[in-house]
Amino acid sequence: MDLIIRNALILRGAGTECVDIGIQDGKIVAIEKSLAAEGEVYDANHRLVCGGLVETHIHLDKAYLIDQCPALPGRDISPVPYTSSIKPKLSTEEVYGRAERALKECLMRGTTHIRTHVEVDPVIGMRGFDAIEKLKADYRWAADIQICVFPQDGLTNLPGTEELIIQGLLRGANVIGAAPRYDTDAKAQILRIFELAREFDVDVDMHLDVGPTADHLDIYDVIELTKRHGLGGRVTVGHMAKLSLLPPAELEKVGARLADAGINVTVLPATDLFLMGRKHDHAVHRGVADANFLVKCGVNCSISSNNIMNPSTPYGDCSLIRIANLQANVLQVALPHELAECFHMITDRSARILNIGNYGVQVGNPADIVMIDAPSPEKAVAEIRQPVAVFKRGRRTVAWDLPQLLQPAGA
Repeated sequence: MDLIIRNALILRGAGTECVDIGIQDGKIVAIEKSLAAEGEVYDANHRLVCGGLVETHIHLDKAYLIDQCPALPGRDISPVPYTSSIKPKLSTEEVYGRAERALKECLMRGTTHIRTHVEVDPVIGMRGFDAIEKLKADYRWAADIQICVFPQDGLTNLPGTEELIIQGLLRGANVIGAAPRYDTDAKAQILRIFELAREFDVDVDMHLDVGPTADHLDIYDVIELTKRHGLGGRVTVGHMAKLSLLPPAELEKVGARLADAGINVTVLPATDLFLMGRKHDHAVHRGVADANFLVKCGVNCSISSNNIMNPSTPYGDCSLIRIANLQANVLQVALPHELAECFHMITDRSARILNIGNYGVQVGNPADIVMIDAPSPEKAVAEIRQPVAVFKRGRRTVAWDLPQLLQPAGA
């Protein structure tokens, strides 16, 4: 065999099992105890081994803009138009450089699959798309990248934007997105995005229902259109911060309708914590949707990074494990099975959102594997444990040397 990973803890039901994993020609060909085979050996040393982490919602094209657009002062901020103001001066090469930096950080922290949202409009044109398209090709050895092309600054109010979206779809964008909050006609944008999704047979991934009150929810239009177009399992809504303002009985009703329509939810705790509740000077709303609650309602959920080091989220290290820990802290998740569910939201649940059909540590699947310095998913999240090694199609792409405590002689 090309590679044998020995003493690996893999998920089995609600627990873990210690096995050896045999890899040949980039695929997992055996999972056994004490595998009788020869080949290069990597000893997992009884660490957790699972499918590579899955980032379902990140903006690589807007990462690390904080140097050009410093964080806005005060509490009443509008980071989207503020960031959009620098689009005219952004070149393809400049976007590529920042996006590559963020991608490398994702890879170093165990991510092997990414869906990145890329905005197009008459101001930025296709320069950002060009950069991410090249990045996708250049780093195919380390990650599978889906491009979600979308109109950040509006669709109906920006003539020429739809043509650029279509251009992105014709060039191979896997997903179409939306940001109806920034459109003068939110309902019309949602409708048109679904029409284009049907026309080009792509998935839908929308930024949705962000705001200080839950008086109006666009999700009901999305539910109706998902059913009308038969897109169950292919529609994802990100943020959904308004759901954090609903009492449990109302949230349960929304959750039931989401589950019935087959709509996924991606929660983005770092950004929503930073942006929500700014109208309050005390008792500030957290603005983070309760993914664990929604999962109990039958909704498939993921937890993701969204922005990295820009005015909407002026911090971040591209660690999905840290983001899962943040979600658990904010929603006061503490029980082992609840923490394990947060881990599933950066692994197999996220893989379902990207419609990855051959994900995970199973015979026949690509050997896209991350090894984490933890004995279980719940410990990985609770302690923000470090990835030790990452393999993409059976080849090691990331290596970490864990810190050691060195006791001086004579101490």
